[in-house]
Amino acid sequence: MTVRIEIGATATGEAATLDLEELLATRLLVQGNSGSGKSHLLRRLLEQSAPWVQQVVIDPEGDFVTLGDRFGHLVIDAAASGVPGLKRAAEGIRQHRVSVVLNLENLEVDSQLRHAAAFLDGLFNVERDLWSPILVVVDEAQLFAPAMGGDVADDARRTALAAMTDLMCRGRKRGLAGVVATQRLAKLAKNVAAEASNFLMGRTFLDIDMARAADLLGMERRQAEQFRDLARGHFLALGPAITRRPLAVRIGAVETGSRGAGPKLVAPPTASEEAREAILKAASAPDPRPAPPRRPSAPPVDIAAQLAAARPAPVHDRAAEEPATVEERAELERKLAALLRDVMAEPEAAYRQPALLYGDFLVRCRIARLGARAPDLPAFRRMLALARAGVEEAAMEDPEWPAVAEQAAALPEDTQGVYLLLARAALGAEPCPTDDDLARAYGSRSAGRARRLLTWLEEQGAIVCRTDGMGRRIVALTGSGRETAPGQVAA
Repeated sequence: MTVRIEIGATATGEAATLDLEELLATRLLVQGNSGSGKSHLLRRLLEQSAPWVQQVVIDPEGDFVTLGDRFGHLVIDAAASGVPGLKRAAEGIRQHRVSVVLNLENLEVDSQLRHAAAFLDGLFNVERDLWSPILVVVDEAQLFAPAMGGDVADDARRTALAAMTDLMCRGRKRGLAGVVATQRLAKLAKNVAAEASNFLMGRTFLDIDMARAADLLGMERRQAEQFRDLARGHFLALGPAITRRPLAVRIGAVETGSRGAGPKLVAPPTASEEAREAILKAASAPDPRPAPPRRPSAPPVDIAAQLAAARPAPVHDRAAEEPATVEERAELERKLAALLRDVMAEPEAAYRQPALLYGDFLVRCRIARLGARAPDLPAFRRMLALARAGVEEAAMEDPEWPAVAEQAAALPEDTQGVYLLLARAALGAEPCPTDDDLARAYGSRSAGRARRLLTWLEEQGAIVCRTDGMGRRIVALTGSGRETAPGQVAA
């Protein structure tokens, strides 16, 4: 039996419904700036699906604890629970199929990430006998799966990002259906966002977020401006669980309230003269606490000199010396390339963010006593694009390679690997890469995104796509006219 829940209405007044079973198989991404109605949408989804499926809500602001009063969700205060306790609780939740709200509001951000990661790991790592469908809703997902490092501890960020990646990439077989909501698409890790097949995009104002939203919905860039005009509670929907074409949806009413809703506009009362005098008196009253004793002023401290004196003398490292000859430079490049191959050989490395891969690469450089010669992040990104494209030295010896490198440098960094992969195939007259190969070079698992990126590269004038008589895809490089051999049948 197909279960469809009503999330609102379309522009024509018809009911906008969502296929719950399809959602459990294909996951959902919600985006909207603060005040767009994103949390209202999640609440509507949770309320309508509560009778049909077990639910787990990762709630960083305590907005969804009211679900417990109306629908019986168990509210767990993460601040009163230890990390090991949350892992044990997660196993019990799967065993007894209890719907839960994990309230993280009383924790610092670092602790929120660690507690949420432990809880998600507990849901993920249970025995096969306990696998059953669960709708896992993560609000403010950019906190738990950031696109880049921020002010939080690096270990907490990595742990949370790994848990979110497991949820979205590997959770389906374990019954875990991720629903992630974010204020900023640009701040959400791409490998987490790319796993969603259903989208509900609300009001947003920044160009980078509008462009990504339009790309996910298969819209042209010039259509992205309409995201600025969406009213509160209005979203553009797309996905197999909702609609096969972009559809404007107005989210319906909810039964429970949010503690996180902003205060209503209320005119201030007129304060009495006594209240005004009391405020002024409190502001000018002396501090009743005794002043701390004054310490004699100390001479200024040269912290840099102290650190230099305390630092042990470095061990002589011949690798830190600049290579003097062409042969030495070539040997250094070979060593760095070998270290990068080791990094890329790690599981899931093809889908990790460049900044995370760079950290791993620097550690390996230090171990190999090449830390002083390690490339900076922009240079590493160029090396990474070549590695993802599988470009070898032989391809760089082609007379057309300088033009290829110049064209790649003019493209956004995250698209360079895809272009270089196509260029390598064209210069070698190899079959056109498959959608999966292109997606991997882009750092994604979505074949649909790879096809959209091909269209975008063609719009930028970097390539020309055509098909042969059998419908197989051929890609030609603009300028040189070099083209790939026929590849897979074009979708």
